[in-house]
Amino acid sequence: MGQARLKDTPGRQSCTVIAEWETPRSSDFARPFFRSPSQSLVPVNSSSSLASDPSPGYTPVSSRQQPKKNRGRWIAVVIVVAVGLCVYGFVRKSAAADGSVAKSKRGGGTVPVVAASAIKGDIGVYLTGLGTVTPLNNVVLKTRVDGQLMKVLFTEGQFVKEGDLLAEIDPRPFQVQVAQAEGQLLRDEALLKNTRTDLERYKSLSEKGLIAQQTISTQEATVAQYEGSVKSDQAQLDNAKLNLTYSRITAPINGRVGLRQVDAGNMVHASDTGGLLTITQLQPITAVFTIPEDQVPPVLKKLRAGQKLNVDAYDREQRVKLSPGALLTVDNQIDSSTGTLKCKALFANEDGALFPNQFVNIRLLVEMKQAVTLVPTAAIQRGAQQSTFVYTVTEQQAADKAQAPDRVISIRPVTVGTSEGELVEIQEGLKPGDVVVLEGVDRLQEGSKVVVHLKGEESAPKSPEGAAKPLGNPAKKKS
Repeated sequence: MGQARLKDTPGRQSCTVIAEWETPRSSDFARPFFRSPSQSLVPVNSSSSLASDPSPGYTPVSSRQQPKKNRGRWIAVVIVVAVGLCVYGFVRKSAAADGSVAKSKRGGGTVPVVAASAIKGDIGVYLTGLGTVTPLNNVVLKTRVDGQLMKVLFTEGQFVKEGDLLAEIDPRPFQVQVAQAEGQLLRDEALLKNTRTDLERYKSLSEKGLIAQQTISTQEATVAQYEGSVKSDQAQLDNAKLNLTYSRITAPINGRVGLRQVDAGNMVHASDTGGLLTITQLQPITAVFTIPEDQVPPVLKKLRAGQKLNVDAYDREQRVKLSPGALLTVDNQIDSSTGTLKCKALFANEDGALFPNQFVNIRLLVEMKQAVTLVPTAAIQRGAQQSTFVYTVTEQQAADKAQAPDRVISIRPVTVGTSEGELVEIQEGLKPGDVVVLEGVDRLQEGSKVVVHLKGEESAPKSPEGAAKPLGNPAKKKS
């Protein structure tokens, strides 16, 4: 006799069937088998009348086959019943779990939530725009005379001041030109002095009637000619000295030197397009950004009134504040293709956080709202037709006055104003001190009882008598 077990294990959806069947005897397998046209092989008793039956398709069924078929049917019935019991148990447990969840949602259970109190504070109205850092001055330094570059007196990336010597071009050709101009000037000055002396002599003789008046006029023209030669010589001398000065290349502005373009020993020319180096002013520095045309009027109103508008520069992801600054000016026309107005802000950039051509996010402070009601942004819930509401926690007196009051959920519609970071302004619907739910809102409905954990606390503090700490402890947020 064989056995199989049917067992229902608590908490699992599995079962084991307990059944019994009869093990066939070895003598059954020793009997000969015959196949009938409509049946499978069956054993035949040698004492039966099969041998005497002349019909070749007739095979008598053994008297033991029918009880075996009945036992197989009973085994199948037991298995089906066991599986049905397992399924019933699983469905019943699932229904019980769903019922408990539904009961919690209907307010029948106590739901743990994280809450915070509305506060009274200041919040700013900001305009944001994409901007690019641009230097106030950017100079490509070129040579103004032709010659051989003899010395390079700067290092790449060095901060220089106006007037610092950066490079020298061979000065000897220019020194020779200065000497030539000085010699020519001395020669013409001597000739001028001689002609002036002759003119005075001719005038003296003319008064005595010894020479003609034409001779005096010719001598006066000669004097004027040499005076012009002296002036030309002086100009040539000044030009030679200027070229000699240009052989010393100095920094025209304060700033940071870029990469070197030419090495010492190379011939440089005034017509070279690349230049020797670049100098970029980094302190202070500006950023050009855009704002929508609809937001231009309040900005222009502040500028015309002479008010200073603060500007902050943030990184690409708007997480790190790079530098504070102020609005410098705005463009004189709106870009019709984008519907935006270009603005320029000035930053001190003392720490060098801003770099030329850097992409930044600009936040322009237009207005500071003071003494308004603020709540965390996570407390705002969205309903149908874009309506906004919050879950507020109120205290309700328990049936037993000796017990602590119950904390019950109330749905309150609100009007949302300016948002900044993790705070949002509530224009209508709340007052400072009201407690709003931040986390655990999925199971809340009107009238649900909750266990409140204030944000930043492990649990709600209790008094020595065991009563829960009263809700609503507003603190004014400093601007």
